[in-house]
Amino acid sequence: MTDLFNQLRQQLGNQGKKIVLPEGTDVRVLTAAARLQEEGIVKPILLGNELQLKQAAADASIDLDGIEWIDPEQASYFDELIDLFVERRKGKATVEQARELLKDANVFGTMLVYSGRADGLVSGAAHSTADTVRPALQIIKTKPGVSKTSGAFIMMKGEERLVFADCAITIAPTAQELAEIALESAKTAKAFGIEPKVAMLSFSTKGSAVSEETERVVEAVKIAKTMDPDLTLDGEFQFDAAYVPEVAAKKAPDSDLKGDANVFVFPSLEAGNIGYKLVQRLGGYEAIGPILQGLNAPVNDLSRGCSADDVYKLSLITAAQSL
Repeated sequence: MTDLFNQLRQQLGNQGKKIVLPEGTDVRVLTAAARLQEEGIVKPILLGNELQLKQAAADASIDLDGIEWIDPEQASYFDELIDLFVERRKGKATVEQARELLKDANVFGTMLVYSGRADGLVSGAAHSTADTVRPALQIIKTKPGVSKTSGAFIMMKGEERLVFADCAITIAPTAQELAEIALESAKTAKAFGIEPKVAMLSFSTKGSAVSEETERVVEAVKIAKTMDPDLTLDGEFQFDAAYVPEVAAKKAPDSDLKGDANVFVFPSLEAGNIGYKLVQRLGGYEAIGPILQGLNAPVNDLSRGCSADDVYKLSLITAAQSL
């Protein structure tokens, strides 16, 4: 267990945060739920058909004693959630449509979070990112001042912790969206014990190249500094100028960042997704996430290739986001 997760466990203490795991019949999810239940720090809520859930647990020799599980269609408050869903969607769904939609575990689980019956949700072991994110955007929605959610990764190697964003959601962010991603990424960093120093990345450093793409990043830096003047943030930077002190001294000697950035905002999803996977696979960093940013309550997405350990770790992160 890395220091980060020991830190999260200490932060969570005995607050009893409840995390919904909609994919209750997946053996990886069951394994993680049993681990969470045994530790007693986070309370897992499994969703699924009773017979299927119990059979999956039995097949994997997993003890469900003490773990809360819910069959959505059998929940005593199912009709109450239907009415709440219709109200939240403001005429975009009828009662009949809502009844069908809430039979979906991700939609039902998101409604548990929205209604205060749970503190967060982790899904994606058997569902696409869209299946996890769409209900969150429709029901929980983004915070005031945030136009879109974004996906960050905590990149860890030894004692080093970095934040990379957006690596999961927004394909071609505008300058305004890049600024919002920068501020939300700084908040994510703080939540995990990282004092944020934010670099807005490009293929140019401080005007070494000029194009529509670089100018978008330059504008994003201006917007972000207006939104949070106290945040240590600068750009546009090539990665080496943001990360390597010797390069920073040559390319951007007057910047507040001296090659000591630890939060990196990529100019596009293409760059961010490729970048984090290169660092993960070639650099040997552990990639934790994606952590969805900017929502009113935490919902996080797993990779379908995840392990039980990934489910466990993201559950702790999600619980910590709700503090």
